[in-house]
Amino acid sequence: MSHFAVVPGAAVSSVLAEAHQDVLRIVADTYLAHEQGHTVNPDSYFLRFPDKPNARVIALPSYLGAGVDTIGMKWIASFPDNVKEGLPRASATLLLNDYATGYPLACLEAAGISAVRTAASAATAAARLVTGTEPVRLAVIGAGVIARTIVDYLHAAGVRVADVLVHDLDATSAGHLSEHAKARFGVPVAIGTLDDALGRDLVVFATTAATPYVPADTALRPGQVLLNISLRDIAPELLLRCNNVVDDVDHCLKAQTSPHLAEQLTGGREFINGTLGALLQDDLTLDPDKPTVFSPFGLGILDLAVGHYVLREARRRGTAVEIPDFIGETKRW
Repeated sequence: MSHFAVVPGAAVSSVLAEAHQDVLRIVADTYLAHEQGHTVNPDSYFLRFPDKPNARVIALPSYLGAGVDTIGMKWIASFPDNVKEGLPRASATLLLNDYATGYPLACLEAAGISAVRTAASAATAAARLVTGTEPVRLAVIGAGVIARTIVDYLHAAGVRVADVLVHDLDATSAGHLSEHAKARFGVPVAIGTLDDALGRDLVVFATTAATPYVPADTALRPGQVLLNISLRDIAPELLLRCNNVVDDVDHCLKAQTSPHLAEQLTGGREFINGTLGALLQDDLTLDPDKPTVFSPFGLGILDLAVGHYVLREARRRGTAVEIPDFIGETKRW
Protein backbone atom coordinates (compact mmCIF):
# COMPACT_ATOMS: atom_id res chain seq x y z
CA MET A 1 0.00 0.00 0.00
CA SER A 2 2.96 2.34 0.53
CA HIS A 3 4.25 1.79 -3.01
CA PHE A 4 3.53 4.17 -5.85
CA ALA A 5 4.12 3.83 -9.59
CA VAL A 6 5.08 6.37 -12.23
CA VAL A 7 4.34 5.44 -15.84
CA PRO A 8 6.36 7.66 -18.20
CA GLY A 9 5.23 8.67 -21.66
CA ALA A 10 7.30 6.10 -23.53
CA ALA A 11 5.78 3.27 -21.51
CA VAL A 12 2.25 4.66 -22.01
CA SER A 13 2.82 5.00 -25.76
CA SER A 14 4.13 1.45 -26.00
CA VAL A 15 1.00 0.06 -24.35
CA LEU A 16 -1.41 2.20 -26.38
CA ALA A 17 0.26 1.41 -29.71
CA GLU A 18 -1.04 -2.15 -29.49
CA ALA A 19 -4.31 -1.50 -27.68
CA HIS A 20 -6.79 -0.02 -30.18
CA GLN A 21 -9.37 -2.78 -29.78
CA ASP A 22 -8.96 -2.85 -26.01
CA VAL A 23 -9.39 0.92 -25.78
CA LEU A 24 -12.51 0.83 -27.97
CA ARG A 25 -13.99 -1.85 -25.72
CA ILE A 26 -13.04 0.03 -22.53
CA VAL A 27 -14.52 3.31 -23.76
CA ALA A 28 -17.80 1.66 -24.80
CA ASP A 29 -18.02 -0.20 -21.47
CA THR A 30 -17.35 3.04 -19.59
CA TYR A 31 -20.14 4.88 -21.41
CA LEU A 32 -22.49 2.05 -20.50
CA ALA A 33 -21.35 2.15 -16.85
CA HIS A 34 -22.00 5.91 -16.81
CA GLU A 35 -25.44 5.45 -18.35
CA GLN A 36 -26.24 2.84 -15.69
CA GLY A 37 -25.13 5.06 -12.78
CA HIS A 38 -21.87 3.32 -11.82
CA THR A 39 -19.74 6.47 -11.97
CA VAL A 40 -19.16 9.79 -10.25
CA ASN A 41 -18.11 12.43 -12.75
CA PRO A 42 -18.34 16.00 -11.36
CA ASP A 43 -17.79 19.15 -13.35
CA SER A 44 -14.42 19.81 -14.92
CA TYR A 45 -12.53 22.72 -13.34
CA PHE A 46 -10.91 25.31 -15.61
CA LEU A 47 -7.82 27.32 -14.72
CA ARG A 48 -7.38 30.32 -17.03
CA PHE A 49 -4.84 33.14 -17.24
CA PRO A 50 -5.47 36.86 -17.88
CA ASP A 51 -2.36 37.25 -20.05
CA LYS A 52 -2.94 33.98 -21.98
CA PRO A 53 -6.64 33.99 -22.84
CA ASN A 54 -6.41 31.07 -25.27
CA ALA A 55 -4.64 28.79 -22.77
CA ARG A 56 -6.17 26.75 -19.98
CA VAL A 57 -5.52 23.88 -17.61
CA ILE A 58 -8.42 21.58 -16.75
CA ALA A 59 -8.88 19.24 -13.79
CA LEU A 60 -11.20 16.27 -14.37
CA PRO A 61 -11.86 14.28 -11.17
CA SER A 62 -13.86 11.05 -11.38
CA TYR A 63 -14.71 7.66 -9.91
CA LEU A 64 -15.49 4.52 -11.91
CA GLY A 65 -17.06 1.44 -10.35
CA ALA A 66 -18.17 -1.39 -12.63
CA GLY A 67 -15.28 -3.63 -11.62
CA VAL A 68 -12.62 -0.90 -11.88
CA ASP A 69 -13.24 0.73 -8.48
CA THR A 70 -10.66 3.46 -8.93
CA ILE A 71 -10.58 7.19 -8.27
CA GLY A 72 -8.66 9.49 -10.59
CA MET A 73 -7.99 12.98 -11.83
CA LYS A 74 -6.64 14.13 -15.16
CA TRP A 75 -4.76 17.44 -15.12
CA ILE A 76 -4.50 18.59 -18.74
CA ALA A 77 -3.01 21.79 -20.14
CA SER A 78 -4.03 23.20 -23.50
CA PHE A 79 -1.64 25.89 -24.79
CA PRO A 80 -2.46 26.45 -28.50
CA ASP A 81 0.53 28.77 -28.98
CA ASN A 82 2.77 25.72 -28.54
CA VAL A 83 1.92 24.76 -32.11
CA LYS A 84 3.87 27.77 -33.43
CA GLU A 85 6.99 26.29 -31.82
CA GLY A 86 6.36 22.82 -33.21
CA LEU A 87 5.23 21.53 -29.81
CA PRO A 88 2.04 19.57 -29.07
CA ARG A 89 -0.81 21.78 -27.90
CA ALA A 90 -1.73 19.55 -24.96
CA SER A 91 0.14 17.92 -22.09
CA ALA A 92 -1.36 15.93 -19.26
CA THR A 93 -0.88 13.78 -16.20
CA LEU A 94 -3.29 11.31 -14.61
CA LEU A 95 -3.34 10.52 -10.91
CA LEU A 96 -4.99 7.29 -9.74
CA ASN A 97 -6.12 6.53 -6.18
CA ASP A 98 -7.26 3.33 -4.51
CA TYR A 99 -11.01 3.33 -3.84
CA ALA A 100 -10.74 1.23 -0.68
CA THR A 101 -8.32 3.55 1.14
CA GLY A 102 -8.04 6.69 -0.97
CA TYR A 103 -4.27 6.24 -1.09
CA PRO A 104 -2.48 7.32 -4.28
CA LEU A 105 -1.58 4.45 -6.60
CA ALA A 106 0.15 5.95 -9.62
CA CYS A 107 0.89 8.94 -11.79
CA LEU A 108 0.81 8.46 -15.56
CA GLU A 109 1.87 10.74 -18.38
CA ALA A 110 -1.55 11.18 -19.95
CA ALA A 111 -1.48 13.23 -23.17
CA GLY A 112 -1.65 10.00 -25.14
CA ILE A 113 -4.34 8.58 -22.87
CA SER A 114 -6.41 11.72 -23.36
CA ALA A 115 -5.97 11.55 -27.13
CA VAL A 116 -6.97 7.89 -27.47
CA ARG A 117 -10.01 8.17 -25.20
CA THR A 118 -11.18 11.15 -27.26
CA ALA A 119 -10.55 9.31 -30.52
CA ALA A 120 -12.18 6.10 -29.31
CA SER A 121 -15.23 8.11 -28.23
CA ALA A 122 -15.49 9.62 -31.72
CA ALA A 123 -14.99 6.27 -33.44
CA THR A 124 -17.49 4.51 -31.18
CA ALA A 125 -20.11 7.12 -32.05
CA ALA A 126 -19.29 6.98 -35.76
CA ALA A 127 -19.53 3.18 -35.86
CA ARG A 128 -23.09 3.41 -34.47
CA LEU A 129 -24.28 6.53 -36.30
CA VAL A 130 -23.00 5.88 -39.82
CA THR A 131 -25.63 3.88 -41.69
CA GLY A 132 -25.74 2.37 -45.13
CA THR A 133 -23.67 -0.27 -46.82
CA GLU A 134 -21.33 1.92 -48.85
CA PRO A 135 -18.01 3.35 -47.60
CA VAL A 136 -18.31 6.95 -46.43
CA ARG A 137 -16.60 10.05 -47.75
CA LEU A 138 -14.70 11.38 -44.74
CA ALA A 139 -13.65 14.95 -43.97
CA VAL A 140 -11.36 15.96 -41.11
CA ILE A 141 -11.36 19.63 -40.13
CA GLY A 142 -8.28 20.38 -38.05
CA ALA A 143 -5.06 18.42 -38.51
CA GLY A 144 -3.43 18.01 -35.12
CA VAL A 145 -2.72 15.13 -32.77
CA ILE A 146 -6.39 14.53 -31.97
CA ALA A 147 -7.31 14.40 -35.66
CA ARG A 148 -4.50 11.95 -36.36
CA THR A 149 -5.62 9.72 -33.49
CA ILE A 150 -9.26 9.86 -34.59
CA VAL A 151 -8.20 8.66 -38.05
CA ASP A 152 -6.44 5.71 -36.39
CA TYR A 153 -9.48 4.83 -34.29
CA LEU A 154 -12.00 5.19 -37.12
CA HIS A 155 -9.90 2.62 -38.95
CA ALA A 156 -9.68 0.37 -35.89
CA ALA A 157 -13.45 0.60 -35.35
CA GLY A 158 -14.09 -0.67 -38.86
CA VAL A 159 -15.56 2.53 -40.29
CA ARG A 160 -15.20 2.00 -44.04
CA VAL A 161 -13.91 5.04 -45.91
CA ALA A 162 -14.06 5.72 -49.65
CA ASP A 163 -11.84 8.81 -49.60
CA VAL A 164 -10.67 11.54 -47.24
CA LEU A 165 -10.59 15.32 -47.42
CA VAL A 166 -8.45 17.30 -44.96
CA HIS A 167 -9.01 20.96 -44.13
CA ASP A 168 -6.71 22.99 -41.90
CA LEU A 169 -5.60 26.63 -41.88
CA ASP A 170 -2.01 25.41 -41.57
CA ALA A 171 -0.89 23.84 -44.83
CA THR A 172 1.96 21.89 -43.24
CA SER A 173 -0.34 20.23 -40.71
CA ALA A 174 -2.86 19.44 -43.44
CA GLY A 175 -0.13 17.80 -45.47
CA HIS A 176 1.02 15.64 -42.58
CA LEU A 177 -2.50 14.44 -41.77
CA SER A 178 -3.17 13.75 -45.45
CA GLU A 179 -0.18 11.44 -45.67
CA HIS A 180 -1.18 9.74 -42.42
CA ALA A 181 -4.77 9.18 -43.59
CA LYS A 182 -3.54 7.81 -46.93
CA ALA A 183 -1.28 5.34 -45.16
CA ARG A 184 -3.99 4.31 -42.70
CA PHE A 185 -6.96 3.88 -45.04
CA GLY A 186 -5.24 3.25 -48.38
CA VAL A 187 -7.74 5.50 -50.19
CA PRO A 188 -7.48 8.79 -52.12
CA VAL A 189 -6.81 11.78 -49.84
CA ALA A 190 -7.05 15.46 -50.78
CA ILE A 191 -6.66 18.83 -49.08
CA GLY A 192 -9.72 21.02 -49.59
CA THR A 193 -11.83 23.94 -48.45
CA LEU A 194 -14.20 24.14 -45.52
CA ASP A 195 -17.18 24.10 -47.88
CA ASP A 196 -15.87 20.93 -49.51
CA ALA A 197 -15.40 19.32 -46.10
CA LEU A 198 -18.89 20.18 -44.89
CA GLY A 199 -20.41 18.25 -47.78
CA ARG A 200 -18.91 14.90 -46.80
CA ASP A 201 -20.83 11.97 -45.30
CA LEU A 202 -18.79 11.91 -42.08
CA VAL A 203 -17.28 15.19 -40.87
CA VAL A 204 -14.83 15.32 -37.95
CA PHE A 205 -14.20 18.64 -36.18
CA ALA A 206 -10.88 18.58 -34.31
CA THR A 207 -9.86 22.24 -34.07
CA THR A 208 -8.99 24.75 -31.36
CA ALA A 209 -11.80 27.13 -32.38
CA ALA A 210 -13.16 29.20 -29.50
CA THR A 211 -16.32 30.39 -31.29
CA PRO A 212 -18.50 28.98 -34.10
CA TYR A 213 -17.42 29.54 -37.69
CA VAL A 214 -19.64 27.01 -39.48
CA PRO A 215 -22.58 29.20 -40.60
CA ALA A 216 -26.13 28.69 -39.42
CA ASP A 217 -27.36 28.36 -43.02
CA THR A 218 -24.94 25.54 -43.93
CA ALA A 219 -26.76 22.95 -46.02
CA LEU A 220 -26.63 19.55 -44.36
CA ARG A 221 -28.47 16.44 -45.51
CA PRO A 222 -30.31 13.53 -43.91
CA GLY A 223 -28.01 10.81 -42.63
CA GLN A 224 -24.93 13.02 -42.56
CA VAL A 225 -22.86 12.54 -39.38
CA LEU A 226 -20.82 15.32 -37.76
CA LEU A 227 -18.43 14.48 -34.94
CA ASN A 228 -18.28 17.77 -33.03
CA ILE A 229 -15.17 16.80 -31.05
CA SER A 230 -13.83 20.33 -30.60
CA LEU A 231 -17.32 21.45 -29.53
CA ARG A 232 -17.29 25.11 -30.57
CA ASP A 233 -17.18 25.00 -34.39
CA ILE A 234 -20.86 24.80 -35.28
CA ALA A 235 -23.39 27.66 -35.12
CA PRO A 236 -26.07 26.83 -32.53
CA GLU A 237 -28.86 27.51 -35.02
CA LEU A 238 -27.48 24.72 -37.18
CA LEU A 239 -27.60 22.24 -34.30
CA LEU A 240 -31.32 22.91 -33.96
CA ARG A 241 -31.90 21.34 -37.39
CA CYS A 242 -30.07 18.12 -36.41
CA ASN A 243 -30.30 15.10 -34.19
CA ASN A 244 -28.04 15.82 -31.22
CA VAL A 245 -26.22 13.11 -29.26
CA VAL A 246 -23.89 14.02 -26.38
CA ASP A 247 -21.76 12.09 -23.90
CA ASP A 248 -23.44 13.71 -20.87
CA VAL A 249 -26.12 16.38 -21.10
CA ASP A 250 -25.15 18.40 -18.02
CA HIS A 251 -21.45 18.37 -18.88
CA CYS A 252 -21.82 19.22 -22.54
CA LEU A 253 -24.19 22.15 -22.06
CA LYS A 254 -21.71 24.48 -20.42
CA ALA A 255 -18.50 26.44 -21.15
CA GLN A 256 -19.95 28.06 -24.30
CA THR A 257 -19.93 24.89 -26.38
CA SER A 258 -22.18 24.91 -29.44
CA PRO A 259 -24.84 22.88 -27.57
CA HIS A 260 -24.59 25.32 -24.64
CA LEU A 261 -25.13 28.23 -27.04
CA ALA A 262 -28.14 26.39 -28.48
CA GLU A 263 -29.57 26.02 -24.98
CA GLN A 264 -29.09 29.75 -24.38
CA LEU A 265 -30.72 30.50 -27.73
CA THR A 266 -33.82 28.37 -27.12
CA GLY A 267 -34.08 28.47 -23.34
CA GLY A 268 -34.30 24.68 -23.14
CA ARG A 269 -32.65 21.34 -23.87
CA GLU A 270 -35.34 19.75 -25.98
CA PHE A 271 -33.03 19.70 -29.01
CA ILE A 272 -30.85 17.06 -27.30
CA ASN A 273 -32.00 13.58 -28.32
CA GLY A 274 -29.90 11.65 -25.80
CA THR A 275 -26.51 10.23 -24.91
CA LEU A 276 -24.02 7.90 -26.52
CA GLY A 277 -24.55 5.50 -23.61
CA ALA A 278 -28.26 5.31 -24.45
CA LEU A 279 -27.39 4.78 -28.12
CA LEU A 280 -25.08 1.90 -27.20
CA GLN A 281 -27.93 0.37 -25.18
CA ASP A 282 -30.28 0.75 -28.17
CA ASP A 283 -32.40 3.11 -26.07
CA LEU A 284 -32.19 6.08 -28.43
CA THR A 285 -34.21 6.70 -31.59
CA LEU A 286 -33.03 9.35 -34.07
CA ASP A 287 -34.88 11.01 -36.93
CA PRO A 288 -33.54 9.49 -40.18
CA ASP A 289 -34.57 12.62 -42.07
CA LYS A 290 -32.05 14.75 -40.18
CA PRO A 291 -28.24 14.90 -39.99
CA THR A 292 -26.78 13.86 -36.63
CA VAL A 293 -24.22 15.72 -34.52
CA PHE A 294 -22.25 13.97 -31.77
CA SER A 295 -20.84 16.41 -29.20
CA PRO A 296 -18.69 14.86 -26.43
CA PHE A 297 -17.54 17.21 -23.68
CA GLY A 298 -14.99 14.61 -22.57
CA LEU A 299 -15.60 12.66 -19.38
CA GLY A 300 -12.87 12.08 -16.80
CA ILE A 301 -14.09 8.50 -16.33
CA LEU A 302 -12.78 7.68 -19.81
CA ASP A 303 -9.26 8.81 -18.86
CA LEU A 304 -9.56 6.89 -15.63
CA ALA A 305 -10.65 3.68 -17.35
CA VAL A 306 -7.93 3.81 -20.01
CA GLY A 307 -5.32 4.83 -17.42
CA HIS A 308 -6.29 1.92 -15.18
CA TYR A 309 -5.70 -0.43 -18.12
CA VAL A 310 -2.37 1.22 -19.02
CA LEU A 311 -1.11 0.96 -15.44
CA ARG A 312 -1.94 -2.72 -15.28
CA GLU A 313 -0.23 -3.39 -18.62
CA ALA A 314 2.85 -1.31 -17.77
CA ARG A 315 3.27 -3.17 -14.50
CA ARG A 316 2.89 -6.49 -16.29
CA ARG A 317 5.58 -5.46 -18.79
CA GLY A 318 7.87 -4.06 -16.09
CA THR A 319 7.85 -0.58 -17.63
CA ALA A 320 6.17 1.19 -14.70
CA VAL A 321 8.68 2.86 -12.37
CA GLU A 322 7.86 1.62 -8.88
CA ILE A 323 8.62 3.95 -5.97
CA PRO A 324 8.71 1.97 -2.71
CA ASP A 325 7.67 3.62 0.55
CA PHE A 326 6.06 6.55 -1.25
CA ILE A 327 3.55 6.95 1.58
CA GLY A 328 5.38 8.39 4.57
CA GLU A 329 3.17 6.99 7.33
CA THR A 330 1.27 3.74 6.95
CA LYS A 331 0.12 3.37 10.55
CA ARG A 332 -2.05 5.79 12.49
CA TRP A 333 -0.19 5.08 15.75
